[in-house]
Amino acid sequence: MKPHEIFALLTPSRTEEIFSYLLANDKQLYKASIDSLAQQRKLRAVFVTRKPPAERHAWLREALSKKQSGAISAHLLQTWLVGAHSALLCDFLDALGIAHEENGTVDALPPPPEKEALRKAIDTVLEKHDREMTAIYLHSFQALDDTGWSVLDELLNEDERLRLQEVSSVSPAA
Repeated sequence: MKPHEIFALLTPSRTEEIFSYLLANDKQLYKASIDSLAQQRKLRAVFVTRKPPAERHAWLREALSKKQSGAISAHLLQTWLVGAHSALLCDFLDALGIAHEENGTVDALPPPPEKEALRKAIDTVLEKHDREMTAIYLHSFQALDDTGWSVLDELLNEDERLRLQEVSSVSPAA
């Protein structure tokens, strides 16, 4: 799954969480993202920034779900995950015995672990963290590295707990 595909599957509440985090903690990146996405869509950025936050964030999510926005999507996911969810990143890497920085980043990804070790690490993280958040992180982990781990791809496809549900297929409550 590519970063733009991850954005396409995010729930509105998770999307709001991401953009609220970026607005509060990295205003320059937030503004640069709006500017770049507006330019891609041949709009003036001021048109987007004048929208109410909920409407602006829905527009951002939709724009980031496009293939041409892949690089921006990847950068925003990475910034949000490292900044807001470093404990999840660290717990995953610790469960695999992978050395990392205190914010959960690694300089170089080691060779893939054995499938059973990876499965146990995922179970450990799911015991401690939100299912959707864990799924977003693992899909992003796989998408943000050029090579990724084929064994992680297998588990992402096999384990129902790690599926990101398509928002448009969720029927609203009556």
